[in-house]
Amino acid sequence: MKADHGLDDRKLKILQTIIKTYLETGEPVGSRTISKYTDLNLSSATIRNEMADLEDLGYIIQPHTSAGRIPSDKGYRLYVDMLMEDKEHEITEMQEKMLQKADKMEQLLQQAARVLANSTNYATMVSAPTYNRNKLKFIQLSQVDANQIIAVIVMEGNIIKNKIVAVAEPLDNETMLKLNMLLNTNLNGIAVEDINLGMIARLKEQAGIHSGVISDVLDAVANTIQLDNDLEIYTSGATNIFKYPELSDKQSAQEIISAFEEKQQLAALVTKSMANGGEDRDIQVYIGDESNVENMKDCSVVTATYELGEGMQGTIGIIGPKRMDYEHVMKTLKTLMAELDDIFHRDEPKKLE
Repeated sequence: MKADHGLDDRKLKILQTIIKTYLETGEPVGSRTISKYTDLNLSSATIRNEMADLEDLGYIIQPHTSAGRIPSDKGYRLYVDMLMEDKEHEITEMQEKMLQKADKMEQLLQQAARVLANSTNYATMVSAPTYNRNKLKFIQLSQVDANQIIAVIVMEGNIIKNKIVAVAEPLDNETMLKLNMLLNTNLNGIAVEDINLGMIARLKEQAGIHSGVISDVLDAVANTIQLDNDLEIYTSGATNIFKYPELSDKQSAQEIISAFEEKQQLAALVTKSMANGGEDRDIQVYIGDESNVENMKDCSVVTATYELGEGMQGTIGIIGPKRMDYEHVMKTLKTLMAELDDIFHRDEPKKLE
């Protein structure tokens, strides 16, 4: 939604200052206050002239008991529309950055899996990062056309989910504003897991005839939690298992290759590793049945958790025979973890050695 106001930058800055100050104090705002809280370097007389123009245009009004001004409904509307416009720009920029990062991340993790496989001569896996706290950061509803709105759901860690919601009739700006305020006031900073039936019922009741919109948006919020079968896992070096006689017989090799191709069992292993590793990111070693992966009962699995910050985590794993060179594997994992930490905390991508 484009805020159409026709005001020059000076008038706009004065209006914003009046509204922000009035929202904070509840008191009419005079020219001295504006000169104090802006960097316009204007005289009080010039500010009064600009305020008079804003009053003529209907953006502010003068209570009869005060020389100061307060926002009119038209002023509030412009202020809110510009806030929403800024937020839409912010979300668009965030989406573009995240798409660029996602492409670089995929290439990096695929490369990490290859580097590990070549360095250790074992099979390797690297999971894409997932967010573990699932807290809502912001929800933005915007009109697409007469029959559709789009819900942009932003989670902590800047995970973004878009959901198209069908509506029976067009929603006016006032309704969209109220729904946005209802959702963000009640859900900002809330973990998805904490959104219970009672909270949903209250939100739908407050939304009135638009309860269906709220229901659809909350369904989209629930779907932002990644399931194991949606987890992206990059693998390399599966054929390295044929180098070890105890794993190269037909049945053992088939089972391990199957686990690498289907990846559901690898996803379960990732979940277990992240749960056991906790925040300290200790290296985990699973020998034989300890991994709880049936197809890897003849193997050892060594995993570590990498972290991007803000709760984004993934798992690196090395799979080999029980007689694997544990010392070399652990050293290699620690080295890779240090390199990934360095890469993830730099603006410019760096190539793995």
